[in-house]
Amino acid sequence: MLTPTGWGVGVAGAVLTALGYAFGYREAAALGVAGLLAVAVAVVWTLPRPRLEATRRIAPRKVARGEYAQGVVTLANAGSRTRRGLRATDVCGGEALSLAVPVLRPGATYEARYPLPTARRGRIAVGPLGLERTDPLGLSRRTVAYGEADAFVVRPKVCVLPVLPSGTAHHMEGPTSDTADDGSLTFHALREYVLGDDLRRVHWRSSARTGTLMVRQMVDVSLPHTTLVLDTRTVAYGSEDDFELAVDCAASIGHAAARSNFPVELRGAGGLLLRADGSGQDAEALLDRLALVEGTRERSAAAAFDGLENHRGGGSLIVVTGTGDTEGMAALGRVRRRFDRVTLLRVGGDAEAPGAREVASDVPQLPISSLNALVANWRWEAVR
Repeated sequence: MLTPTGWGVGVAGAVLTALGYAFGYREAAALGVAGLLAVAVAVVWTLPRPRLEATRRIAPRKVARGEYAQGVVTLANAGSRTRRGLRATDVCGGEALSLAVPVLRPGATYEARYPLPTARRGRIAVGPLGLERTDPLGLSRRTVAYGEADAFVVRPKVCVLPVLPSGTAHHMEGPTSDTADDGSLTFHALREYVLGDDLRRVHWRSSARTGTLMVRQMVDVSLPHTTLVLDTRTVAYGSEDDFELAVDCAASIGHAAARSNFPVELRGAGGLLLRADGSGQDAEALLDRLALVEGTRERSAAAAFDGLENHRGGGSLIVVTGTGDTEGMAALGRVRRRFDRVTLLRVGGDAEAPGAREVASDVPQLPISSLNALVANWRWEAVR
């Protein structure tokens, strides 16, 4: 396509050519024809598609919000002609990143490294890479897409926290279903037999039906269980930064339990978001899920507590909300007696302001204005 300069030269060339022939000004006509010819040559110059190979690498694929991530693009000239006047444009999260490409001789490669935006959580789309070719006079420009689109995940920030003790029987080293007392185990699911499994847990009926040796997977129910409620309503927070801090708090608390292989249940204002039974990959799964959490428009947070009246009992209930609207938080009082301990986090720059005290006056409330404040307050709560 023509650049603004190319359009200007083309229009001027056409006008000069027409006026020159109409009024007999040969010099003007010659100048106009030269301009039109220059535009035509520029279009022909940029018309061929360069034979290039483009690959992209993103490192790391998963990064905490605010941490460094980079894209690495490698261009290789697979043609027999030297390529000049190329500029690469990579689109990342809706932002265009422009990269200057030096002269590429046949068989030559060029590697460009550039930082990726990590200020916003989520799955950030990257690409496809666009290669822009212009003629030496800048009259014509053509952009061709190379390679495939890609993506990386920006997770919440996480700080190191201890797990809140709860209940009367805790296995502080995590699930020990192979050695725990049978009275503390409950059936969770069926899975295929792995060498070393206890043959007493083989489920023969399912094995005969599927033709594969199946065993019962057991869960130790005496483990500290964490139920984490994140108020995702935008009206509950004073700003978008407050909501991001709330997500960081929920991620830190849930990650502390999940990395110790303790069960975690994550709920939002609309209901269940994730249930982790204490397996080895739960901490990663929880961070991936929270990376995609967005603010919602629910008027009430009551749905987050639906079903908790039938909770098996015990464990910790942690509620993370803001300093704004508290509609629906009265449901906390309805379910709090099902848990060994309940803690309410009020996140925001005005975290000391009253507002939820009348909702749960007998529940400890931690004002959180930063992750440092979370670490300090959480340590006090852990020894309470």
